[in-house]
Amino acid sequence: MASTSPTSSAPSDARPTRSGRISARGIAAVLVTVVLWASAFVGIRAIGPNFSPGSLTLGRLAVAAVVLGALVVPQLARGRALPQGRGWWPILGYGVMWFGGYNVALNAAEHLLDAGTAALLINVNPILVAIMAGLFLKEGFPRWLIIGSLVAFGGVALIALGSGPASGERSTADVAGVLLCLLAAVLAAVSVIIQKPVLRKIPAAQATWFGIMVGAICCLPFGGQLAAEVQAAPVSATLGLVYLGVFPTAIAFTTWAYALSLIDAGKLAATTYLVPGTTILISWLLLSEVPSVWGLVGGVVCLLGVGLTRRRPGIVVRR
Repeated sequence: MASTSPTSSAPSDARPTRSGRISARGIAAVLVTVVLWASAFVGIRAIGPNFSPGSLTLGRLAVAAVVLGALVVPQLARGRALPQGRGWWPILGYGVMWFGGYNVALNAAEHLLDAGTAALLINVNPILVAIMAGLFLKEGFPRWLIIGSLVAFGGVALIALGSGPASGERSTADVAGVLLCLLAAVLAAVSVIIQKPVLRKIPAAQATWFGIMVGAICCLPFGGQLAAEVQAAPVSATLGLVYLGVFPTAIAFTTWAYALSLIDAGKLAATTYLVPGTTILISWLLLSEVPSVWGLVGGVVCLLGVGLTRRRPGIVVRR
């Protein structure tokens, strides 16, 4: 199982070396996360007609809770310390926002957007992480951060433009879908910032499982809807739901948490630039979906913007 290796490491060991290089396991965790999260956009789009946003989220989290719980619960039974007092607050925060709110918003968005466009819009997330790091972690606001942010939001505007009736054709995008994706991006960005300190105290698998459990509890009101939709759904859709629970949720969120314990939040968020292209490729191969021309142009502009935010000021050499 892809998550077994990274999740077994204790937080005290989950640190980069003095040279700043990331271990091979850290790199593998990033690659696994990117590929599986890209597949999630396609999977959500594929089974969306059979499951409503809330029930899809609950089903996905329920499967993930069982799978990851098989690893975490024995660890807890062996006496591994639980978070104490205020240590639960950030876990509750990212559990509600990321595992609950983010997934519901994204599922709803993909009823209105194709998988590739949704992935492109979510890719605003790295900019939001950088901005929040500047505000709350006192990292400042470098010039290229401001420039890149403006460029990226210009790309979002282009994607939104393609969703309007003036585009001349019916696009797969919709303004409501764009707004839902941006909401999901904000929730994910805040969650990254508050999850980072948690990973200094507990292992990645535990941090992920606790968040999954919180999100699942929040989605329990959708239980009746999920039961009815599972009964009506074809077997292929139910298997798709199981896939989303096991791979993009239980495994990928754990490998993300492991990588986050090794890498600065802003730098790790930059690796998600790879997700949209991977999503579009998978979506094209499996669903025959390609975003509108405006969506593609806007997506490229978004990628350009987030790339600019990673530029560093040039060093002037004096003679």
